[in-house]
Parts: sequence; structure tokens; C-alpha cells
Amino acid sequence: MNKSSLLTMLSKHNIKYDVCEHALLHTVEESKKLRGKIKGIHTKNLFLKNKKNKFFLFSCQESTIVDLKQLKKALNLGNISFARDLYLKNILGVRPGSVTPFGLINDQNNEIKFFLDRKILYHNKVNFHPLVNTSTVSLDTKDFLLFMKKNNKLVNIFNFDNYTIENE
Repeated sequence: MNKSSLLTMLSKHNIKYDVCEHALLHTVEESKKLRGKIKGIHTKNLFLKNKKNKFFLFSCQESTIVDLKQLKKALNLGNISFARDLYLKNILGVRPGSVTPFGLINDQNNEIKFFLDRKILYHNKVNFHPLVNTSTVSLDTKDFLLFMKKNNKLVNIFNFDNYTIENE
């Protein structure tokens, strides 16, 4: 799936969204400089892998400080690291800098365990890249959750304040 097919899929599910086209972004800092007036919570997304080839995607508020050591201990993940570019491409269908929960649609075998920062739920709108880091899609947070559910993607709500899962 690519950006165009993702946007078509959102429309078929009657999900309203806005798309903002922008320069190539690789970091949260670049995003802050170029985002303009995009409404809603902005996110960062971490695609991680452990030595047993288990994959994890964490989508959190962009200002969240993520302690990988605490994360692996709290969730018993084993030794984790950022997944290599090959896994980004082959499983999520994205390039570095474009990691997004929308990439879970490309995870046909449901290999990735997905965690969403509970603080995102406090906002009406959420922003993610639509499989490329030259655009940002803004949509209602409840519609994002509905979209994931309709596509059989389990969303685990994670609390980064105390490193616990609030649902599973």
C-alpha cells in the first residue's frame, strides 16, 4: 500500500482527513520548524525489534522521552533496538523517517505489536505521515482508532509516565 491507496482506503471508510504537503522531514525538530498550522497532536513513531525477531511500534506524543531500557524491562521485550531499514521497507512498507502506524496496514502477517501513547487520546486530532515523510495526515483520533479496528489492527494503549499497558 502507498499514500494514494491509504487515502482512498480512509475515504472508503468515510473517514475525514486533511493532508498537508511539506518538505522531506526526518526528525521531530525538522517537523516543528516546517509544520505550519497543522492542528492536533504531533507524534513520533519508534519501530523496534528484539533479538527474537519480534517487532514493536510505539506511537507517542512528539515530546515524550522514551527510555528504551525502561521500555524493554516494563514489557519484557528482551534486548531491543531500532529496526533496520530492510524491516521498515519489508514489513511497514516505508523508508526511514516515514514510520507511521498507517504502515501496519502493510503488515499482512500482523508481526508488529502496536502501542499508542495514552496522551494521544486526550486530543481530538492526531497527525501521522501517510507512509511518506513529505506529507502529514490529520484526522480525528477516534477515527484513527476506528480505522485500525476496521483493519484488524490491535491498538494497545501505553502509559509512558509509568511504562504500563492500560489495555491489551
